[in-house]
Amino acid sequence: MLDQSWIAAHIPHHGSMCLLDAVKEWSDSAITCRASSHTDPANPLRAEGRLGAANGIEYAAQAMAIHGALITGDADEGAAPRQGYLTSVRSVSLHVARLDDLPGEIDVCAERLSGDANNILYQFSLSHAGRCLLEGRAAVVLDASALG
Repeated sequence: MLDQSWIAAHIPHHGSMCLLDAVKEWSDSAITCRASSHTDPANPLRAEGRLGAANGIEYAAQAMAIHGALITGDADEGAAPRQGYLTSVRSVSLHVARLDDLPGEIDVCAERLSGDANNILYQFSLSHAGRCLLEGRAAVVLDASALG
């Protein structure tokens, strides 16, 4: 299992903005991560004392960034994380109002639907104890510098 220190070394998010605790499993087409930062009162995404469910999109985006590092070889020792971008989010369904009132861990899943070495369409979901919290699709550019 890849832990938070590994994750922080391979994506551009650091400190409290590195929201995921570990990679549970991954393949060329999908990744599942776990997170507990949704329960942290100091979570940087909180507003007015709560963490709304839409913030789950950032959790999913970080899982996609990790997946991108793994499938492109950026996971090799010493490789600097590439600056990727979430270019669009579609068909998002929120099944809960907030995330911070859920005890324990949440699962963050992303599945590659199509794409090439730099542009990928993912389907994502967050779940807690087998219950889907939110789901949707996202388009991602893994390396913005490769576009020019």
